Amino acid sequence: MHLVTASPAPINRAQPQRARLPRHKRLNFLALVSVIFFTVSGGAYGLEPLVGAVGAGWAVGLVIVTPILWSLPIALMVAELSSAMPEEGGYYAWVRNSLGNFWSVQEGWWTICYTAVDMAIYPVLFVNYFAYFYPQLALDETGSASWPVMLTRWLIAVLLIAVALAINWRGASAVGRSATINVSLVLVPFALLAISGLAREGGAQAAVAAIKHDLANTKEFGLLALGLSTVMWNYMGWDNVSTFADEVDDATRNYPRALFAALPITIAAYLLPLLAGIAVTTDPAVWNESAGWPVLAQLIGGKWLGVVVASAALISAWSLFNSQLLYVSRLPFVMARDGWLPSPLARVSAETGVPTTALIASCVVSALFAALPFGKLVIIDVLLYAAALSLEFAALIWLRLKRPEMKRPFRVPGGWPSITLITLAPMCFAAVVLWASFSDASTDARQAMMVIAVMASGFALYFARKRRIHDDNRSAVSE
Repeated sequence: MHLVTASPAPINRAQPQRARLPRHKRLNFLALVSVIFFTVSGGAYGLEPLVGAVGAGWAVGLVIVTPILWSLPIALMVAELSSAMPEEGGYYAWVRNSLGNFWSVQEGWWTICYTAVDMAIYPVLFVNYFAYFYPQLALDETGSASWPVMLTRWLIAVLLIAVALAINWRGASAVGRSATINVSLVLVPFALLAISGLAREGGAQAAVAAIKHDLANTKEFGLLALGLSTVMWNYMGWDNVSTFADEVDDATRNYPRALFAALPITIAAYLLPLLAGIAVTTDPAVWNESAGWPVLAQLIGGKWLGVVVASAALISAWSLFNSQLLYVSRLPFVMARDGWLPSPLARVSAETGVPTTALIASCVVSALFAALPFGKLVIIDVLLYAAALSLEFAALIWLRLKRPEMKRPFRVPGGWPSITLITLAPMCFAAVVLWASFSDASTDARQAMMVIAVMASGFALYFARKRRIHDDNRSAVSE
């Protein structure tokens, strides 16, 4: 299908065209579902600070409401656009084909910046759970540790990044096979935790009582808004799986199916363990990133369950990074292919189709950011993601208005009322987090300043590269 863009995409004659991958090297439906699960969720790991921050009742409420007003609208948008335009680069291509090059560069650059932060979170989580087996690696109550401990934690994180690099080097199908196996290794321990916690005598009643008690006590709105950023982070990433569309088998058909298969799995993977943990304790000393699910599992089922859940946490954190590295490395590749980033990032393996230089660069940046603590990263991540997400919904609306005849194998049902609703709901969620980031006294203002600086740097990138690309296009036409 040919699309007329708002402004023509740049020509980069220096880059070779990517070879079409054979079917056995592509992601099939089951592998795509598994990669989506690890791109968005990976289990309830990372959710623990929520109960300590906002209480049991509000934690459960946010986990239930967020997928309805945040995840589902995004999944619907992604299902329509990915089925209509299953191109490598995903949302970058959607914005380019609708809003033009300026906004596609912003979409791509903002996303690259927030994913640099996002990717670093998973090695940090891996080390946090690894500390269950080696307590000398744990952070103290303030999230700090001695320099030797911090260095050791960082070296472990770098080792995880290196292993994921080796898997991704083999191509999308290798990442898909790994994710498919690891889904069961992550979900089964959580199923055991949920069953053990809720099926025990008085377990379900204790969870309900804790929720009712917490909801009866008013929470500060600013605190709830900041808690919402944690839940949104745990539920975001549905659009990111679009960036490797060229490496998915029958992408037009499989993307919508896989998105809506992964959504209920993700909700259950959060909600059921959360209820089981609340049934045992609501102590903030347990509900935090340093103790978390391994300690909760030990309280529920004993030492053996704690070991099983802690082991699954290591698998989850590694799989999250491994799966997300697949989408992260494709975005700088397509931007470099269009001339907006340095040309070496557009190099690909002729055998696997992997953008090798972009893959290495993504790992190096992740290793640098892994030196930062988890809690300092989430708000930056959510705000940058929301900025890029707004352009994707703008692309959805623009294409509905200007290209109504476009073939859409999946179409958001309900016409314009539905389009309006699914656009406003996630934007309102993001606005709440933005308000909390600027108004809450406990929030580090440097996080908001970093978001503003990153967005401004996208403008600078566009104008810095625009002249050069224009000259290249003129040379190509003259030849």
